[in-house]
Amino acid sequence: MGKKLVLIVLFILPLVVYMFFATGVNNFVNLPILTKNISELPNWKSLNNTKVKLKENITILGFLGNDVLTEKGNLFNLNQKIYNKNKEFKDFQIVMIAPNGTEKNIQSIIDELGTISDLSGWKFVFTSLDSIAFFHKKLKIQEVLDPSIGSTNVYIIDKDLNLRGRKGKDLKGENEYKEGYNTISAADLHNNMSDDVKVILAEYRLALKRNNKRKI
Repeated sequence: MGKKLVLIVLFILPLVVYMFFATGVNNFVNLPILTKNISELPNWKSLNNTKVKLKENITILGFLGNDVLTEKGNLFNLNQKIYNKNKEFKDFQIVMIAPNGTEKNIQSIIDELGTISDLSGWKFVFTSLDSIAFFHKKLKIQEVLDPSIGSTNVYIIDKDLNLRGRKGKDLKGENEYKEGYNTISAADLHNNMSDDVKVILAEYRLALKRNNKRKI
């Protein structure tokens, strides 16, 4: 009994406290699943010619569209408000899907952002406009892509290829549904997405602690 109590104090209690504070905005202990089992990324070309996959990673997924250079400010917001705060988590990544032909413009943005931040967790993949639209459709979300086949919204994908977001009652008891986070809005990233990423990271930390406890 004493050993179990020590384990609870050392491993479980800190996670419970963390999740309590992490869920202060969205009122969820676990971030709800909005779409189950989305497709894995096909073998699309990546910027550094390495295989990019969603499975077994916590992914922030975005669609850049043809007007890549106009998205530079949004990528900066995402980098500052979300990526820099969570980049130490080894399975955390940001994946941006972009049309073929935008590689040089994206590289110029990376070169600029790379002067102020380590971007090793950023991944960029490229394919045709039709393939991007088809993949986006598989997310089964309400949003549609803009004419450039891009979006200012980004999405949270968990390690099991589930789209996560908000679905249920908010702190005011009102129905809430949120599937994407607007990179134009620093407030949305800072107040909503940051909180939701904390929740999903806490889920996996708690699961890891449980697994370690079973091995003792």
